[in-house]
Formats: sequence, C-alpha cells, structure tokens
Amino acid sequence: MRRERSSKIRRQLAREAARLMYEEEVSQYFVAKRMAAKRLFGRGGQKRLRFRPRDLPSNGEIQAALLELADFVEGDARLDRLDEMRRLALEVMTALADFEPRLIGSVATGHIRRGSDIDIQLFAEDADGPEDWLIEHGWSYDREDVLIRRPQGFSEYQHLRLDLAHPVELTVYTRAELRHRPRSSTDGLPIQRITMRALTQLLTTSSGSGRVDQNVLVRNERT
Repeated sequence: MRRERSSKIRRQLAREAARLMYEEEVSQYFVAKRMAAKRLFGRGGQKRLRFRPRDLPSNGEIQAALLELADFVEGDARLDRLDEMRRLALEVMTALADFEPRLIGSVATGHIRRGSDIDIQLFAEDADGPEDWLIEHGWSYDREDVLIRRPQGFSEYQHLRLDLAHPVELTVYTRAELRHRPRSSTDGLPIQRITMRALTQLLTTSSGSGRVDQNVLVRNERT
C-alpha cells in the first residue's frame, strides 16, 4: 500500500513538473520538481499530504512525462519540427566544419518540445576562432560568457546565439575537451553528441512526412 502511494505521488509530481516546464518555461528539472511538490503538497494542496524526498521523481521520469505532454499537445507537428531542426543543425555544422561541431541536447536525442533550441558544441584551439568566423561571414549573433562547474573548478565558456529559423546556441570548447563527454543530468550517462556524418545518416532515414527513425545509432563519436 505504501509503495503504491509513493508511486502515485511520483507520477503526480512528474506530470506537474512536466507541465511547469512545458507551459511555464521552467528550464531546470530540479526547480520544476520542487515547484511541483510545493504546488501539489504545500499549503492548501491535496489536504496537505506529506511526501518524502525519495518520492520526488527522477529527471528521467519528468522527461518522459514532458514528452508525453508534448506529443499530446503537438502531435505530428513535433516530429516534423524535429526534422526541420536537424536539417538546420546540419547546415550550421557544415558551415562551421573547421571547429569539429557536435550536435547535443534535445535535437540530438529527439526529445524536443515547444521552445527547444538547437545546441551545438564547437572545439577550437583559439577560443575566439568561432566568433571571428561569424564576424567574417556576416552572421548575426549574441554572445554570453557562462561559468560552468567542472571537477577541477569553474571554467568560462562562450555561448554564441544565432537567431535563425530556429534558435541555435553554439558553445565553444577547447580541442582537448573533444576527448571528454560530460554526463547528462537526465540519465547520468555521457551526453549524446552527433557528428555531421552521423546526423546526415540520421536524416536520410526520414520519411516524406518528416518522421525520423530513432533506431539509427548516433552515439559513435568517430563516424
């Protein structure tokens, strides 16, 4: 009985956290699950039922609920948009091929939703190389320098945002960092990074309707 109650609470929290991320643009899983718990079980919420920290859903559970919600609201349009975003990603990556681009994030995994952008990692000997390229070729962009926690401490990275048919965010890393993949906050596994070749292969499996065959292997960094 207790296990059934805990499972029910997790499902409720996952659905509410997913709704917050989808409808209210909450961007972080941790923030979404805490907000969901406060709304559902805080003051005035469901007879003030108590929950334990272990009742909180995992990031993976929230992501599954989020995709279920996106599919329900957007239907086939989500898959068509995924195909469009991957094709745009390939165009950008081809233009920036000198910086060994890798597609990551929701467009790489296929887990897009309304508001998703295209995330591409660039690797350069000179940190200003990608920005210099954008300036030289007349690409409009916004730059933001972001501190990211690493095992050895905080490191600063350039984020270059492109306002194209779909928003694109380029993050610049050193060449040496190409050999290392950080782990995903969703499942704890190394993040999925797709090369241009692998992305081209992925897109060739698309049907005329824009649906993508998710069984194509895209984790190989050397393809």
